[in-house]
Parts: sequence; structure tokens; C-alpha cells
Amino acid sequence: MRLRALLAFVAVPALLVGTAYSAQAANPAVAPGGNFDLSVWQLQEPVGSPGSPTTISSSRLQGSNGFQDSYFYTDKKDGAMTFWAPEKGVTTPNSNYARSELREMNRSGSAANWSLSGTHKLSATLRVVSVTSNVCVGQVHLGSGGSSTKPLLELYYRASGDIVLGTENSPDGGQTPHTVGHVAVGKTWSYTIGVTGNTINLTVNGTTTHYSIPSSFNQYKQYFKAGSYNQSSSDSTTKGARVAFYSLSVSHS
Repeated sequence: MRLRALLAFVAVPALLVGTAYSAQAANPAVAPGGNFDLSVWQLQEPVGSPGSPTTISSSRLQGSNGFQDSYFYTDKKDGAMTFWAPEKGVTTPNSNYARSELREMNRSGSAANWSLSGTHKLSATLRVVSVTSNVCVGQVHLGSGGSSTKPLLELYYRASGDIVLGTENSPDGGQTPHTVGHVAVGKTWSYTIGVTGNTINLTVNGTTTHYSIPSSFNQYKQYFKAGSYNQSSSDSTTKGARVAFYSLSVSHS
């Protein structure tokens, strides 16, 4: 079985592929692409024209001098890759909420679009710096295979400190929440979202839970997303969700 693992932190050249590293390895003086492997991600920001948020290609994100702005940047204190999503911002046609969020891509530049067969993992170490009410920090989203624009699952962090997994009941909608942990705002935590066949394996701070995937999703391909997908909206550009990532990696086998 051939494993394709993609490293998040690349600040130290000798690091082994697929390993998570502490924030101390990050350089706070460079763009996120100088500390993270962003060759397999595309960024969507809460700006642009109505219904058409601006996207930043992986080629623009890569390297120490790669793209960064007020919505996506390196924290100057600890080197974290930071996402800011205000309550007021440009949204996609199928959402009322703004986001600063990465979308998984292939190294070739095409959009990632993998089947449920095999083993697929998204792993992250992060902290929610601030949140108004609720923010999605990781997703498995439906790709090709039908007309649904729903996610397979979303991992939320709520202002109460609760970490909640939302699993979709079918491609037509209807989400079931599962409380899977609790961490105070501003504290660092970790997750791994794993998909193996028709099973979701979620690990939060070392505790793993399992959930069945309904067969109605079998026809769909999937892809990962991670960042700050705010789950509240208003006319405020100062309230919102700010999320800092210290490691981020995906693997497929």
C-alpha cells in the first residue's frame, strides 16, 4: 500500500514527511507558505464580488514571500498560520457565512476529488483565538458525483469551548451534532479527521470516536477544507472568528 503524506510545517528542511511539529519550528517573519506546505491548498477569502469570493491559487500561496493579507497571515509572535473571517463578508452562493479557508488541491493544480474507498486523513494542531458564536475549523466536503453542495461533515468550535462534529444525514441535508471535546478559547488543541470506507474516525486531543457514513454518500467524491469558516453573520467587520494553525497535513492511502 502506497502512502501519500503531505507535510504542513516545512520550516526545518530535515523534517520527515507526515510528522506534526511544534510552533517553535515556525518562522514568524515569513508568509504562511514559508512555514507550511501550501502546494496542496487553495485559499478562499471573504472578499470579492457578491456570490463569488476571491480565491488564491496554491502557486501564489507557496514560499516565504507567498501571499498573505489581513485575512490570512503569519502571527508575528508564534508563527501560526492565521485565518480571520469577519461576520460581514462575501459568501458563496450556498452559504450565508463568510470564510477564510483552505480547499484541498492536488499537486498538479487540479481540485482534489477522492473516493470514500481507501484511507484519508486531515490532521491539525490549532487554537481559536476569538469567536463570536461558532466556527468550522475542518471539513470533508462533497465533490463530484451529484448535485449536492453539502459537506459530509464539519468540525465546529463554539464560543462555549465545546468542540462539535456535525455529520450530514444524507446528501440532501440534515446535520446531526456530536459533542466531542471541550477546550477554552485561546487554548491549543488537535484533531484528526479520518475517512476509511464508510466510517468516520475522529480523534480530538487523543480521544477517538467513530461514525458510520450513510450509503447515500457512496456516489460522491470528497475533499478536505480547513481554516476559519465563521458560522454567524451580522453587519460587523470587527466581530468574527480568528483561528491559528500550528500544524496541518493531509494523507491518502
